[in-house]
Amino acid sequence: MKKTLVILATIILFSINAFSQAKLKDGILQKVNLEKIYITDDISLHFVSPEPIQYVDLSSKNMLGDMPVKNILRVKYVPNKVKGYGFVNHSLGIVTIVGEKFIAQYDVWYTENQDDVQTQIEILPKNTNPLDVGAIEMSQNDLHLYALQGLKGNTKSHVAKSSAFGMEAQVNNIYTVDDYVFIDVTYTNNTNLKYDIDEFNFKIDDKRITKATNVQSVEIKPVYQLYEKADFKKKYRNIFAFKKFTFPNDKVLSIELSEKQISGRVLNLKVKYSDVLNADTL
Repeated sequence: MKKTLVILATIILFSINAFSQAKLKDGILQKVNLEKIYITDDISLHFVSPEPIQYVDLSSKNMLGDMPVKNILRVKYVPNKVKGYGFVNHSLGIVTIVGEKFIAQYDVWYTENQDDVQTQIEILPKNTNPLDVGAIEMSQNDLHLYALQGLKGNTKSHVAKSSAFGMEAQVNNIYTVDDYVFIDVTYTNNTNLKYDIDEFNFKIDDKRITKATNVQSVEIKPVYQLYEKADFKKKYRNIFAFKKFTFPNDKVLSIELSEKQISGRVLNLKVKYSDVLNADTL
């Protein structure tokens, strides 16, 4: 009878262990499985994310964090004279970092051993779980990579062009990736006067505008642009990404570039809907 009970207990323990392992395989993560990171007094720890950080949680008052740039979390140790006092190594809590497509967690410990201290942690796929939120939008990193890929593409001579004030503007190409539209534009300055970019405006306008017409203009905003606003002497190229948009044939997409200060140098490109429909794909 005793032998039977021992065998039964062994089977139960084995089953519990197997169930626990199965839970981990299903994505249920326990503290014991988190990577341990060690920090100490007066030394900052930097988590480097492959994409912009959307959310951070520090589970203990023994840690203080901030984000000096959008993809770096800086964490410092805050001494606690009561909790953990007298221990060489002790747990400070969990650091949770959420990107656009992932969640990562780390078990952070205090140590007095300088050899164990880490100052920079790159967030790697092995420490992340994907965020399943239905239809996942492209991350800024994804958009950046597709924009760079677009720079290598050929230009289309039939896409919109315009010229004014000794300057030329053209849409090099329009291409789509999933539910996104990328527009590649180039501006050439044939004058000796530097052009200081103020802003770009993207609007859906009527093709024909008369004085008696009530102009109905709809502004659309890019979700990403490859380069920030700048000034240029001779040539400027940029790529803008938009969520998918449509408009009727009696309207056009207007791309307006304006200059800073009091300037009449405004360049306008008119993109037909047929050009958007005939966009390339990457």
